[in-house]
Amino acid sequence: MDLSFIDKHHFVIGIDEVGRGPLAGPVVAAAVALDYSCPTIEGLNDSKKLSLKQRERLLPEIIRYSKRIGVGFSFPEEIDKVNIYQASILAMKRALEKTGLKEGILLIDGLAFPEKNFYSVKLIKGDTKSPAIMAASIVAKVIRDRLMNFYDQKYPLYGFKKHKGYATSAHRKAIEKNSFCLLHRKSFEPVKSMLLEIKQ
Repeated sequence: MDLSFIDKHHFVIGIDEVGRGPLAGPVVAAAVALDYSCPTIEGLNDSKKLSLKQRERLLPEIIRYSKRIGVGFSFPEEIDKVNIYQASILAMKRALEKTGLKEGILLIDGLAFPEKNFYSVKLIKGDTKSPAIMAASIVAKVIRDRLMNFYDQKYPLYGFKKHKGYATSAHRKAIEKNSFCLLHRKSFEPVKSMLLEIKQ
């Protein structure tokens, strides 16, 4: 699909994010401009459909066969301040900025945002259609998972290495037992209700 845009735009940049749904941790976005003169990366897919081993294997190939890669973050304090949708857009814009690119076409999974000198295209289920978005989803997922593994060492009571901050039964029970930490999103349940009880 991406090749249909190459004639008009020198850079085709796939953008995707991970981490909108979890109770804890950042939203991580990646922007990837693949080098389409290079061999096709075998096994590219939506990161959610790949195993940890497959994602880790693909990451070096994505780095090797990309013209530019950028990564952006939005952390819990900002998520609580601006809401998760706006935080996701901020992370995506930061990822694009990190590529250093000044023009091109943006293929964005599930949403679109205006950006000066860029043409933005919203692709529903783009992570199953566009190789650049697939690559971006893998980069973002690998980086976020590694970051949550680091946070697991800093906050060992919550099991972040296992569930990556998502709302599993074990994670909810850990919050009930140990309360919440700085990594938790205060605008998300159950932390939101816990804070209301504290204020009353």
